[in-house]
Amino acid sequence: MVEKRILVVEDDPSIRKIITLSLKSAGFTDITQADSGDAALIAAARTRPDLVLLDIMLPGIDGIAVCRMLRANPDTAHAAIVMLTAKGEERDIVAGLDAGANDYVTKPFAKNVLLARIRAALRRDGAKTDERIEIDSLVLDDSTHCVSIDGEEPKLTLTEYRILELLMRNPGRVFDRAKIIDRISGGEKIVTSRTIDVQMVSLRRKLGSWSRHLETIRGVGYRLNENA
Repeated sequence: MVEKRILVVEDDPSIRKIITLSLKSAGFTDITQADSGDAALIAAARTRPDLVLLDIMLPGIDGIAVCRMLRANPDTAHAAIVMLTAKGEERDIVAGLDAGANDYVTKPFAKNVLLARIRAALRRDGAKTDERIEIDSLVLDDSTHCVSIDGEEPKLTLTEYRILELLMRNPGRVFDRAKIIDRISGGEKIVTSRTIDVQMVSLRRKLGSWSRHLETIRGVGYRLNENA
Protein backbone atom coordinates (compact mmCIF):
# COMPACT_ATOMS: atom_id res chain seq x y z
CA MET A 1 0.00 0.00 0.00
CA VAL A 2 1.40 3.39 -1.00
CA GLU A 3 1.80 5.75 1.95
CA LYS A 4 -0.52 8.75 1.70
CA ARG A 5 0.90 12.20 2.39
CA ILE A 6 -1.36 14.34 4.56
CA LEU A 7 -1.05 18.04 5.33
CA VAL A 8 -2.84 19.28 8.47
CA VAL A 9 -3.52 23.02 8.42
CA GLU A 10 -4.88 24.25 11.76
CA ASP A 11 -3.80 27.28 13.81
CA ASP A 12 -5.00 25.87 17.16
CA PRO A 13 -2.10 23.72 18.46
CA SER A 14 -4.32 21.55 20.65
CA ILE A 15 -6.68 20.68 17.78
CA ARG A 16 -3.71 20.15 15.48
CA LYS A 17 -2.22 17.70 18.00
CA ILE A 18 -5.51 15.79 18.34
CA ILE A 19 -5.82 15.48 14.55
CA THR A 20 -2.22 14.34 14.17
CA LEU A 21 -2.53 11.72 16.91
CA SER A 22 -5.79 10.46 15.38
CA LEU A 23 -4.13 10.11 11.99
CA LYS A 24 -1.17 8.24 13.46
CA SER A 25 -3.48 5.89 15.36
CA ALA A 26 -5.18 5.08 12.05
CA GLY A 27 -1.86 4.18 10.41
CA PHE A 28 -1.03 7.44 8.63
CA THR A 29 2.61 8.35 9.24
CA ASP A 30 3.55 10.85 6.51
CA ILE A 31 2.00 13.91 8.15
CA THR A 32 3.03 17.55 7.76
CA GLN A 33 1.64 20.35 9.90
CA ALA A 34 1.07 24.05 9.21
CA ASP A 35 -0.43 26.75 11.42
CA SER A 36 -1.23 29.46 8.85
CA GLY A 37 -2.31 29.89 5.25
CA ASP A 38 1.13 31.03 4.16
CA ALA A 39 2.81 28.07 5.86
CA ALA A 40 0.26 25.72 4.27
CA LEU A 41 1.08 26.87 0.74
CA ILE A 42 4.81 26.48 1.36
CA ALA A 43 4.34 23.01 2.88
CA ALA A 44 2.02 21.90 0.07
CA ALA A 45 4.48 23.00 -2.61
CA ARG A 46 7.23 21.05 -0.83
CA THR A 47 5.38 17.83 0.03
CA ARG A 48 2.65 17.67 -2.68
CA PRO A 49 0.16 16.03 -0.31
CA ASP A 50 -2.47 13.50 -1.29
CA LEU A 51 -4.90 15.07 1.17
CA VAL A 52 -5.13 18.42 2.94
CA LEU A 53 -7.13 18.95 6.14
CA LEU A 54 -7.71 22.68 5.91
CA ASP A 55 -9.20 24.93 8.58
CA ILE A 56 -11.26 27.82 7.20
CA MET A 57 -10.32 30.35 9.87
CA LEU A 58 -6.56 30.87 9.60
CA PRO A 59 -4.22 33.78 10.33
CA GLY A 60 -2.99 35.56 7.21
CA ILE A 61 -4.42 33.86 4.13
CA ASP A 62 -7.70 32.20 5.08
CA GLY A 63 -8.61 28.61 4.25
CA ILE A 64 -10.92 29.49 1.36
CA ALA A 65 -8.16 31.42 -0.41
CA VAL A 66 -5.65 28.63 0.32
CA CYS A 67 -8.05 26.10 -1.19
CA ARG A 68 -8.38 28.13 -4.38
CA MET A 69 -4.60 28.53 -4.64
CA LEU A 70 -4.02 24.80 -4.16
CA ARG A 71 -6.52 24.03 -6.93
CA ALA A 72 -4.94 26.62 -9.25
CA ASN A 73 -1.44 25.16 -8.85
CA PRO A 74 -0.87 22.11 -11.12
CA ASP A 75 1.48 20.63 -8.50
CA THR A 76 -1.24 20.54 -5.82
CA ALA A 77 -4.48 20.54 -7.84
CA HIS A 78 -4.78 16.74 -7.48
CA ALA A 79 -4.93 16.78 -3.66
CA ALA A 80 -8.14 15.83 -1.90
CA ILE A 81 -9.17 18.73 0.36
CA VAL A 82 -11.33 18.37 3.47
CA MET A 83 -12.30 21.68 5.05
CA LEU A 84 -12.57 22.11 8.82
CA THR A 85 -15.06 24.69 10.06
CA ALA A 86 -16.11 25.57 13.59
CA LYS A 87 -19.26 27.31 12.48
CA GLY A 88 -21.03 24.65 10.48
CA GLU A 89 -23.04 27.35 8.75
CA GLU A 90 -24.27 26.77 5.22
CA ARG A 91 -22.45 29.77 3.76
CA ASP A 92 -19.09 28.56 5.11
CA ILE A 93 -19.66 25.07 3.75
CA VAL A 94 -20.79 26.33 0.35
CA ALA A 95 -17.83 28.73 0.16
CA GLY A 96 -15.43 25.87 0.85
CA LEU A 97 -17.01 23.54 -1.70
CA ASP A 98 -17.15 26.27 -4.34
CA ALA A 99 -13.46 26.98 -3.73
CA GLY A 100 -12.67 23.37 -4.67
CA ALA A 101 -12.91 21.36 -1.44
CA ASN A 102 -13.96 17.72 -1.73
CA ASP A 103 -15.68 17.54 1.64
CA TYR A 104 -15.96 19.24 5.03
CA VAL A 105 -16.11 18.39 8.72
CA THR A 106 -17.58 20.69 11.35
CA LYS A 107 -15.86 21.25 14.69
CA PRO A 108 -16.12 19.82 17.26
CA PHE A 109 -15.83 16.49 15.48
CA ALA A 110 -15.62 12.86 16.58
CA LYS A 111 -12.37 11.07 15.76
CA ASN A 112 -14.15 8.26 13.91
CA VAL A 113 -16.14 10.73 11.79
CA LEU A 114 -13.00 12.64 10.82
CA LEU A 115 -11.14 9.45 9.87
CA ALA A 116 -14.12 8.16 7.88
CA ARG A 117 -14.24 11.39 5.89
CA ILE A 118 -10.49 11.24 5.26
CA ARG A 119 -10.66 7.65 4.01
CA ALA A 120 -13.66 8.46 1.80
CA ALA A 121 -11.89 11.46 0.28
CA LEU A 122 -8.78 9.38 -0.42
CA ARG A 123 -10.88 6.61 -1.99
CA ARG A 124 -12.65 9.07 -4.28
CA ASP A 125 -9.33 10.61 -5.23
CA GLY A 126 -7.75 7.21 -5.91
CA ALA A 127 -10.71 6.06 -7.98
CA LYS A 128 -10.19 8.79 -10.53
CA THR A 129 -7.84 6.90 -12.81
CA ASP A 130 -8.62 9.04 -15.86
CA GLU A 131 -8.00 12.70 -15.13
CA ARG A 132 -9.08 13.77 -18.61
CA ILE A 133 -12.48 12.81 -20.03
CA GLU A 134 -13.61 13.84 -23.50
CA ILE A 135 -17.11 13.39 -24.89
CA ASP A 136 -18.02 15.02 -28.17
CA SER A 137 -16.49 18.52 -28.03
CA LEU A 138 -16.35 18.79 -24.23
CA VAL A 139 -13.19 18.05 -22.25
CA LEU A 140 -13.18 17.69 -18.47
CA ASP A 141 -9.70 17.79 -16.92
CA ASP A 142 -9.88 16.72 -13.28
CA SER A 143 -6.23 17.56 -12.62
CA THR A 144 -7.07 21.25 -13.01
CA HIS A 145 -10.84 21.13 -12.40
CA CYS A 146 -11.36 22.74 -15.80
CA VAL A 147 -14.06 22.17 -18.40
CA SER A 148 -13.75 23.36 -22.00
CA ILE A 149 -15.98 23.19 -25.07
CA ASP A 150 -14.28 23.92 -28.37
CA GLY A 151 -11.63 25.88 -26.49
CA GLU A 152 -14.12 27.93 -24.47
CA GLU A 153 -14.24 27.48 -20.68
CA PRO A 154 -17.71 27.83 -19.15
CA LYS A 155 -17.59 29.03 -15.54
CA LEU A 156 -19.10 26.19 -13.53
CA THR A 157 -19.74 26.15 -9.81
CA LEU A 158 -18.20 23.25 -7.91
CA THR A 159 -21.60 21.57 -7.59
CA GLU A 160 -22.19 21.88 -11.35
CA TYR A 161 -18.70 20.52 -11.99
CA ARG A 162 -19.27 17.53 -9.69
CA ILE A 163 -22.60 16.67 -11.30
CA LEU A 164 -21.07 16.87 -14.78
CA GLU A 165 -18.06 14.78 -13.73
CA LEU A 166 -20.30 12.13 -12.15
CA LEU A 167 -22.40 11.80 -15.30
CA MET A 168 -19.40 11.85 -17.65
CA ARG A 169 -17.66 9.09 -15.69
CA ASN A 170 -20.80 6.95 -15.89
CA PRO A 171 -22.30 7.46 -19.38
CA GLY A 172 -25.64 5.75 -19.87
CA ARG A 173 -26.20 5.22 -16.15
CA VAL A 174 -29.30 6.87 -14.65
CA PHE A 175 -28.77 8.64 -11.32
CA ASP A 176 -31.75 9.65 -9.23
CA ARG A 177 -31.49 12.88 -7.27
CA ALA A 178 -30.75 11.11 -3.97
CA LYS A 179 -27.80 9.24 -5.51
CA ILE A 180 -26.45 12.44 -7.05
CA ILE A 181 -26.68 14.18 -3.68
CA ASP A 182 -24.90 11.31 -1.96
CA ARG A 183 -22.12 11.13 -4.55
CA ILE A 184 -21.35 14.85 -4.71
CA SER A 185 -21.86 15.91 -1.10
CA GLY A 186 -20.38 13.05 0.93
CA GLY A 187 -23.73 12.16 2.45
CA GLU A 188 -24.41 15.63 3.85
CA LYS A 189 -27.80 17.09 3.00
CA ILE A 190 -26.54 20.62 2.36
CA VAL A 191 -27.44 19.79 -1.26
CA THR A 192 -31.16 19.09 -1.75
CA SER A 193 -33.23 17.54 -4.54
CA ARG A 194 -34.41 21.01 -5.51
CA THR A 195 -30.80 22.18 -5.63
CA ILE A 196 -29.95 19.40 -8.10
CA ASP A 197 -32.74 20.48 -10.46
CA VAL A 198 -31.66 24.12 -10.27
CA GLN A 199 -28.01 23.15 -10.88
CA MET A 200 -28.99 21.06 -13.90
CA VAL A 201 -30.88 24.00 -15.42
CA SER A 202 -27.85 26.24 -14.91
CA LEU A 203 -25.45 23.57 -16.18
CA ARG A 204 -27.43 23.09 -19.40
CA ARG A 205 -27.50 26.82 -19.99
CA LYS A 206 -23.75 27.13 -19.57
CA LEU A 207 -22.98 24.12 -21.79
CA GLY A 208 -25.15 25.36 -24.67
CA SER A 209 -25.81 22.88 -27.47
CA TRP A 210 -23.60 20.23 -25.83
CA SER A 211 -26.23 19.93 -23.10
CA ARG A 212 -28.27 17.68 -25.44
CA HIS A 213 -26.12 14.89 -23.92
CA LEU A 214 -27.70 15.55 -20.49
CA GLU A 215 -31.02 13.75 -20.40
CA THR A 216 -33.81 14.02 -17.85
CA ILE A 217 -35.42 10.66 -17.13
CA ARG A 218 -38.90 11.67 -16.06
CA GLY A 219 -39.76 10.56 -12.54
CA VAL A 220 -36.26 9.16 -11.97
CA GLY A 221 -33.32 11.52 -12.46
CA TYR A 222 -30.59 12.25 -14.98
CA ARG A 223 -28.10 10.49 -17.25
CA LEU A 224 -25.49 11.32 -19.87
CA ASN A 225 -26.16 10.02 -23.39
CA GLU A 226 -22.93 9.93 -25.41
CA ASN A 227 -24.84 9.42 -28.67
CA ALA A 228 -27.34 12.25 -28.34
